[in-house]
Amino acid sequence: MNITIDISQLYDYPGTPVIDVRSPAEYSIGHIPGAINLPLFDDDERAKVGTRFNHGGQDAGFLLGLEIVGPKMASFVKRIKGLFPAHSPLIFYCWRGGMRSNAMAWLFDQAGHPVYLIKGGYKAFRSYIRVNTINNRQFRIVGGMTGSGKTEILCYLKQMGEQVIDLEGLARHKGSVFGHLGQLEQPSNEEFENNLWEEIRVFNPRRPIYIEDESRSIGKVSLPEPLYQTMQHSTMYLVKVNLKVRIGRLKAEYGGFSSEELMDAMSKLMKYMGGDICQEAIKAVTDHNLDLAIEKVLSYYDKKYNQALQRYPLWQIVPVISDNGDCERGAKRIIQLSKISHEANLSGL
Repeated sequence: MNITIDISQLYDYPGTPVIDVRSPAEYSIGHIPGAINLPLFDDDERAKVGTRFNHGGQDAGFLLGLEIVGPKMASFVKRIKGLFPAHSPLIFYCWRGGMRSNAMAWLFDQAGHPVYLIKGGYKAFRSYIRVNTINNRQFRIVGGMTGSGKTEILCYLKQMGEQVIDLEGLARHKGSVFGHLGQLEQPSNEEFENNLWEEIRVFNPRRPIYIEDESRSIGKVSLPEPLYQTMQHSTMYLVKVNLKVRIGRLKAEYGGFSSEELMDAMSKLMKYMGGDICQEAIKAVTDHNLDLAIEKVLSYYDKKYNQALQRYPLWQIVPVISDNGDCERGAKRIIQLSKISHEANLSGL
């Protein structure tokens, strides 16, 4: 017997395997975090069935689907039995909770598994997270100019028991033209949003979530618009670090990459920095004077960041002075300032 569940009930079944029966291409673009892919059709088969539906009608497409799936049914059951104990409950979904997930649900019901079907499928999941990612969440922004150690501060905040999301880690990009260096290929925008939701959903909504100040885009992925707008109205802890410390941190972070990689990334700034300054920075790289190259690039990034700060009202920015760049101390100071602000708000109620 198959039971249909609403997407909001998905997390009422912890530990129950979630099975995505869409094609591998659909799955790779985005899927419910933790779901395994057991495709009813591979990419070519899906295209063929779709073409038959479009040109021959529903019955013709259905018959072709049966011809393709019939010989594979035993292999589907064998694969699941190789992954999970016999008669384990299973949750299935496809794009809209239609024919593909229903077919798999019937098969595994016959094989003795309690089966749950997600109403509306993956499309319902996407709609659900768009509404709920920001719902009743409190965000605290860790800001600061490039090289201020914001990511390290977030790591310390997490070690200290705070709720933290590393947006750049999820995006697999550090946000600048150099941000792709040393990183894996970025996820699709869908997958980035799905993984962001997976982290946010387990957090206590009564406690703040600390995230790094970001623009709308991190490399090729973009923040969900509701999150970006919420960030603009959240308290920012602006970390202020000595320029020399920032240069040293960036040198340690990027100094291991080849001159060619650095110059290729730097060339993308040519039209923004101005040709002369960019050429000076590139020459500094070729002369192995990385300190000077970083200083030239920071002159551009600092100017842009100061302009970006204008979107925040003064009352919303809380300075965190950290001249020596001690990120652990910076994290402790942010927690202290956050508590002071919270207590002040309570006393004003």
